[in-house]
Amino acid sequence: MKTYKNFEDYFSDFNLEMIEKLERIRIEIKNEIPEVEECIKYAMPTFTLNNKNLVHFAAYKNHIGIYPGPEAIVVFEKELENYKTSKGAIQIPLSSELPLELISKIAVYRKFKILQNTKTTTK
Repeated sequence: MKTYKNFEDYFSDFNLEMIEKLERIRIEIKNEIPEVEECIKYAMPTFTLNNKNLVHFAAYKNHIGIYPGPEAIVVFEKELENYKTSKGAIQIPLSSELPLELISKIAVYRKFKILQNTKTTTK
């Protein structure tokens, strides 16, 4: 598995069209949750909050994978019905428009859950 230093290093492995899609996801999440940290985990761009994984994302030959964890997949099941999903993953075909509003909603939900769990564990 290739190792990456940061988002730019990861993005540099792809063509311009893919880089633009990845950047749009990055910008959407950073605009919605400016306090997120960027890092690479599991060889994927990852956003963290309070040292907890918010969401991972990755580029593939035919899709972009979004990895918000299994709970988010269940919570947004209805809105994700047009996408292939598994326990903790969403596949967005490259041939379709990026659902940026939905990605944003999922990221905000994950932020809420992280902050909720942080409050619970610090009491």
